[in-house]
Amino acid sequence: MTKITWFGHSAPHPLLGSKRFNDTLPLAIENIPNLDAVIISHDHYDHLDYGSIKKLKDRVTHFYVPLGVGAHLISWGVAEEKITEMDWWESISFSGIQLTASPSRHFSGRGITDRFSTQWSSWVIKGKKDNIYFSGDSGYDSHFKEIGDKFGLDMAIMECGQYDAQWPLIHMMPEETVQATIDVNAKLLLPIHWGAFKLGLHSWTDPIERVTTEALLKNVTITTPIIGEVVTVGEPIPTSEWWKRNN
Repeated sequence: MTKITWFGHSAPHPLLGSKRFNDTLPLAIENIPNLDAVIISHDHYDHLDYGSIKKLKDRVTHFYVPLGVGAHLISWGVAEEKITEMDWWESISFSGIQLTASPSRHFSGRGITDRFSTQWSSWVIKGKKDNIYFSGDSGYDSHFKEIGDKFGLDMAIMECGQYDAQWPLIHMMPEETVQATIDVNAKLLLPIHWGAFKLGLHSWTDPIERVTTEALLKNVTITTPIIGEVVTVGEPIPTSEWWKRNN
C-alpha cells in the first residue's frame, strides 16, 4: 500500500519569492519520523531547503539526488556515504523499491553564478505493488512519452503551477500537465507545485481550475487533496474542490 501526503521560504530571500499561503504545516518537521530515503529533484530553493535538510539529515538513512546535488548536502553536514547521485535512466534498488532517475526539462542553480552546474531530474519509484512517477519541475516535452513507454505507472505526481507563456521550456501549462499524465500512461494524476506558494504570474487558483477542467475533458482521473491530506493508491481518492472554500 502506497500513501502520498502533499506537504522555509521558496526563495533565498523573502523579497525574491512569496511566503506560504498558510504558515501552518500539516506536520511539523520536528515530528517527521526517521526516513528510509529522501529524493531530491533539483537544487532550487523550493525543492532543496537548507533549513529542512539541517533538521532532517540525522533522521534520514539515505539521500538520492541528481548529479552534482550531493555537494550541497555535504556542505550542510550530510555524510557523503549517505548520498547517492544518479544520472538520467540510472536505477538503484533498496528495501524492495526500484528507484530510477528520469529526464525532465528544467534548469538548476542556487545563485547567479551556478546555473546549470548540477543536474535536475524526475523520478520513477517502483514498489512491490505500486509504481509512482514524480515529475519534479519540467516543461512539456517528449521525455514524458519516453518514460511512459518504459514504465507502467499507477500515479503521476505532476507539477502544475508557476508557469507563464514566457517560459514554456521550464514549466508546464495545466493543460500540458494533463497531457503529460496521458503520455506517461499513469492511472491517476496528483497535481502539485501550486498550492503552497505563488512564484508565477497566474492567480492562486488558476492551476487547479484549469487542470481539473482539462482532466475532465480528457477523461483523466485526478485527485485534489488538501495540503496534508493522504492519498492511498488503490483506495478512494480525495476529490473535493477545497480551494473554492478558501478563495
